Amino acid sequence: MHSDNWAQKAKDMGYRSRAVFKLEEILKKARIKNYSSVLDLGSSPGGWSEYIVKKYPSSKVYAIDIIDMEPINGVTFIKDSIENIYNLEEIHKLKGSFKLVISDIAPNLSGIGAVDSENILDLNMLTVKTAYDFLDSDGSLIMKTFQNSNLKTLRKDMELSFKLVQTYKPAASKKQSGEIYLYGVK
Repeated sequence: MHSDNWAQKAKDMGYRSRAVFKLEEILKKARIKNYSSVLDLGSSPGGWSEYIVKKYPSSKVYAIDIIDMEPINGVTFIKDSIENIYNLEEIHKLKGSFKLVISDIAPNLSGIGAVDSENILDLNMLTVKTAYDFLDSDGSLIMKTFQNSNLKTLRKDMELSFKLVQTYKPAASKKQSGEIYLYGVK
């Protein structure tokens, strides 16, 4: 399917964004089975949270982003930075209990390669640390990152905390995009 068709397919199916198909493909390949409690970091516009609650209605989904997100039935949204997650009582009290952490977050890009690569790495490292702290003992992480000079560093860091780390480039990702997804099992 051409990448332009993914957005139309998402719209036709009532989803907020094409990103749902990226998540769907990774979830199938990774064979994740437990969606009872999900933490969505950098959730806006909400496509991933929306997919989880539509596909797995008994899931408890908590979503956090600095950007507003239109409400989704079954999703608890908190407008804040993931840098403040340890200060958010509603989520902090669930530390160590999430079965799945998902993150399609990306920093605002400046167009300056070296600066963007460092900002991506910083945000990814924060995502990995947050996921490790908030997942239960056999939980999983799915996160977006980008193919750049820091990818090897990020993977090595993630491998220190997760017993399994895999890389995915879903079909719904634009071919020219440098985005890829990392999957980890704690």
